[in-house]
Amino acid sequence: MIWRARSWQRNSLLMLCGALAFAAIAVVGIGQSLIRPANRLVGAPPAQLHVQSILLRSTAGETVSAWFAHGIAGQGVVLLLHGVRADRRAMVSRAKLLQDAGFGVMLMDLQAHGESGGAHISFGWHEADGVRAALNYLQQNLPHERIGVIGVSLGAASLVLAKPVPAPSAVVLESMYPTITEAVENRLAMRLGCLGNMIAPALLWQLPLRLGISADQLRPIDAVASLGAPVLIAGGTLDLHTPRVTKRCACSMPPASPKSFGCWRALPTWTCKPTTPKAMQPRYCLF
Repeated sequence: MIWRARSWQRNSLLMLCGALAFAAIAVVGIGQSLIRPANRLVGAPPAQLHVQSILLRSTAGETVSAWFAHGIAGQGVVLLLHGVRADRRAMVSRAKLLQDAGFGVMLMDLQAHGESGGAHISFGWHEADGVRAALNYLQQNLPHERIGVIGVSLGAASLVLAKPVPAPSAVVLESMYPTITEAVENRLAMRLGCLGNMIAPALLWQLPLRLGISADQLRPIDAVASLGAPVLIAGGTLDLHTPRVTKRCACSMPPASPKSFGCWRALPTWTCKPTTPKAMQPRYCLF
């Protein structure tokens, strides 16, 4: 009986160790998958956009692939920034809308997305280098034009974390995550329920090891107030990845800052679908 009891304890201990090892490997694997590059061949621009392909270089030395087209002189130009794991093609419908209104447009691939360089997705921190390069290009080549920016999800966070100087003339932030901690917790809760709260700290702990940055550096909501530009903050009622972030971003800005925020019903904007609902179009162009 004693031998059987000891054998049971030993087997239980081995099973527990095996389960812990499996959990550790799974968490490490999830962490790696989250920062894995989303590079792909983008190809030629769609026929409905009259744009040219350009290649920029960020301050970190990474290549930045983009499409660019002039608009009507004096109308302004808009930089469009796609969401996580997408590429510039996700912003084609918005670009067409803006071109039809006379704006110039630039659609770029963020770092480690599409045809742009970069070893890892960094949730906006290093992607911000590419955003600065694109804005510098527009400022140098169109010095007399107003520059606006539309960023979706990761694109919105990348713009805010870039802290551009000089500030754009106007900014649209769609479904931007407020902090990386909340972003990770929300996504895990959607898939794993309460178990996600136990896994989130282990994923966030990997940030300094994998990317050399901390969770405290990935808080776009803290940087919105310093944009120094009129801001339209957009969200969707079906967007569970960034719940309640729209109003929080607006409230984080100084009372005197020009701002507007809205929530569109049945609009999961985080999915970066290639269509822009007609309800949003007047707000974009008038803003």
